[in-house]
Amino acid sequence: MRVEPIIETGAHFMNGNEACAEGALAAGCRFFAGYPITPSTEIAEHLAERLPEIGGVFIQMEDEMAALNAVLGATWGGMKGMTATSGPGFSLMMENIGLAVMTETPCVIVDVQRGGPSTGLATKVGQGDMMQAKWGSHGSYEIIALSPSSPQEFFEQTIKAFNLAEEFRTPVIILADEVVGHMSEKVVFPPPDQLKVTPRKISKQKPGEYYPFQVNGNGIPDMVKAGDGYRIHVTGSTHDYRGYPYMTAEAQANLIPRLVNKIRDRKKDLIDIKEIDCQGAEVLVVAYGITARTSYYSIELARQAGIKVGQLKLNLVWPFPEEVIKKWASKVKALIVPEINMGQMVLEVERATAGKCKVILVPHPGGDIHSPESILEAIQGSAK
Repeated sequence: MRVEPIIETGAHFMNGNEACAEGALAAGCRFFAGYPITPSTEIAEHLAERLPEIGGVFIQMEDEMAALNAVLGATWGGMKGMTATSGPGFSLMMENIGLAVMTETPCVIVDVQRGGPSTGLATKVGQGDMMQAKWGSHGSYEIIALSPSSPQEFFEQTIKAFNLAEEFRTPVIILADEVVGHMSEKVVFPPPDQLKVTPRKISKQKPGEYYPFQVNGNGIPDMVKAGDGYRIHVTGSTHDYRGYPYMTAEAQANLIPRLVNKIRDRKKDLIDIKEIDCQGAEVLVVAYGITARTSYYSIELARQAGIKVGQLKLNLVWPFPEEVIKKWASKVKALIVPEINMGQMVLEVERATAGKCKVILVPHPGGDIHSPESILEAIQGSAK
């Protein structure tokens, strides 16, 4: 068995999927269940080698529904768990994402997006799952979702996703894309003492005193490990503080607002948006994932042409940073929103701006990234 450190510190050359896998290990992930699907498979392949080295568990399941179910079970057994997939598999996971929300099971779900719908472009890039991540399961709930733009960010955001999952006792989604997953760059692993890793908050109550959904001051229940002598009942049905099904409107009114508000009430703490050269700008490009990287050259060209332009880079897309968008909408002429889809997050941008400035979508159906010229053309048109 491998001895510490779990990850080798320093600079490494690897692709984004491998960086994600190493970030999971650094965050304490010791269980992965998944089903191979392009373009996320390298995450599973990497963890299939690495997890046994450090005493972890890797399981290839029969499908994506079973994969997420296995992760939920392992989490209640005391492990930190993750799965990874792409569009069609992400669709299959939607029911169990709702189960994870309802049972308040902390875990990480990585979606390396590809061109769709259906089988679509299995090996090529897309960003078409952004709204599905927010609204894909049924019922009222809030979700936390991050969007890396480089292998380095993929590593860092995977650690952050595990930390947020534990802090909020909720599933957290990483919305990567094929280009970020497959591009190879330098990734720096900091020393272990420089990594922030949030441990699971285990209840100090004794068996007989503990209830799995009894909240504390922040509205988030502590957990225990199944098998440690505690009575645990976990169900996807509306339930009371004991976890027992309680099928009434009163129980729904007690449970669902708490599940929603434990995230909504701390939305300001969650916002992660990078403001690049925004002061004095007349136009801002709002982008995420690989499209944020594509936009850099377009912005540089626009500046050379005398246009005052900056960027709002969305590192965390859900909850949506509407207050930040609203702030800048009153200061600029236009917000440019390039997406590798036919228009998804642009709807949130439009909602947040409330007509205070122009919002211009630069859609792209997928298969490859935007040409810098297409974003530049939108910038030039909006600046007139």
